[in-house]
Amino acid sequence: MADQSILHNTFVLERSYPVPVERVFAALSETSSKRHWFYEGENKDLDEFQMDFRVGGMELARYRYREGTPFNGVTFTNEAQYQNIVPGKRIVAANTMAMDGRCFSAALITFEFLPTEKGTDLIFTHQAAFFEGSDGPQIREMGWRKLLDQLGAELARS
Repeated sequence: MADQSILHNTFVLERSYPVPVERVFAALSETSSKRHWFYEGENKDLDEFQMDFRVGGMELARYRYREGTPFNGVTFTNEAQYQNIVPGKRIVAANTMAMDGRCFSAALITFEFLPTEKGTDLIFTHQAAFFEGSDGPQIREMGWRKLLDQLGAELARS
C-alpha cells in the first residue's frame, strides 16, 4: 500500500472564560478584535486581512513570519468561509491554509458557546485533512491552544 497522502484528524479543545457569551462571540465576530488577538503578533507581519462575518462570507489573512522563527519570510494564507452562524451559540467555518501559495490543509472549524454561572464555556472542534508537507495535527493543535489562550488574554484586557 502506498503512503497515505492525506492525514485526517479531529481534536476538541475546551476553555472557560469568566465573561458573558456575548463578549466571547464578539471577540470572534468583530473584525478589529479578531484581527488583534488572532492574527497580529510579535513574530509575524500581517500583510492583508479581510473579514465578512456572515453565512457565506469570507475571511482572508496573509502574513509573514519574522526572523528568528522557523519560517522566516514565508507567506502563509488563511482563507475561511463561514458556513453557519448562530449568534451567541456557534460559528462554523470551512478553512484552508497555504504556505507560499501551496495549500497544505483544509478544515472544518466549529466554535460552540455555552453560558455558565461563571461566564462562558467554549468548545472548539477542528476536523482537518492535512496534505503532504503540512504541519500536521500535533502542531496545529498546539497552535490552536495558543490562540485560545490569546483569546483569554484579550478578554481579560477588555
